Amino acid sequence: MELIARGNTVARIAEDLVVSENTIRTHSKRIYTKLDIHKKQELLDLIDSFDPSELGD
Repeated sequence: MELIARGNTVARIAEDLVVSENTIRTHSKRIYTKLDIHKKQELLDLIDSFDPSELGD
């Protein structure tokens, strides 16, 4: 998800990771589902709101 959040395309991520574009799409969809988000902007908003100090030990 970091690569998507940094603005990389599915094609670029697939090339960099040496996997198919469908693999990237599948993993992205599953991660979006686990995070209960539906759009890239929601991912960016979630990242912006993240505060590591709120994590417990």
